[in-house]
Amino acid sequence: MDLRGKNVIVTGATGGIGAALCAALVQSGAQVLAVGRNPARLAALAAAQPQGRVVTVVADLSGPEGRARLVQAAREQPTTPALLVLGHAQSAFGLFGQHSAAELENVLHTNLVAPALLVHALLPVLTQHPQAAVVAIGSTFGSIGFPAFAGYSASKFGLRGLFEALAREYAESPVRFQYLSPRATRTAFNSARVDALNAELKTRSDTPEEVARQLVRAIERGDLRRQLGWPEKLFARLNGALPALVDRSLRAQLPIIRRHASRQAPVTLEEPIHEPSSR
Repeated sequence: MDLRGKNVIVTGATGGIGAALCAALVQSGAQVLAVGRNPARLAALAAAQPQGRVVTVVADLSGPEGRARLVQAAREQPTTPALLVLGHAQSAFGLFGQHSAAELENVLHTNLVAPALLVHALLPVLTQHPQAAVVAIGSTFGSIGFPAFAGYSASKFGLRGLFEALAREYAESPVRFQYLSPRATRTAFNSARVDALNAELKTRSDTPEEVARQLVRAIERGDLRRQLGWPEKLFARLNGALPALVDRSLRAQLPIIRRHASRQAPVTLEEPIHEPSSR
């Protein structure tokens, strides 16, 4: 896809990866319709780019009213959007038994149900183009079920399955479905407990700007699926082919994971390091 002159919808636009992605898309020649819940942060995001290149929509996409507001805004643009990037996500770190039912329901709804409904609502807009795409910013945890991220992993596995099925269902249509998975990213998305876990496990990470550059390249190439980062790419493949090897590796790390994931765990770091939605 040649992004020059394209109108692109980016959800979760004020997040660490989302803001960097908006900037990278503008640099590639796109016009961005940036979606988020915080008006002040959206205004700052638009002000950081050349005038008129970022248009903002304040909407909570977890509910039908917010999704309807975005669909209406998309239809009212001078150039109908040809690309939808799903960049919003809800984190959920902790031992499964210590989560409340409401917390589990929220992460599954935010990360899987609401995106599916948004894609369904925007397809009539996207199919107006001879070449369009829907991109999900996934997670390594959508390929590897990770302890203390059970609900989050479930939501990302579901999102990956949704996009795999849609890519095959729409293979002969003008709409392409892409599932792109960054690895850990240094943003403010994580809690201090996740930061502490990642530091002890020596998890590798990328800057949001580097992730955004890789995502834009994958969008332009039309990659249907891509895991960013090494050795994360290897681990994702191993988990699919030889899951027992990953089982043994994670079992060895389980005492560390449990210590940080327990809600009684002490907080040892103050500054965010990684973004779990990028792992």
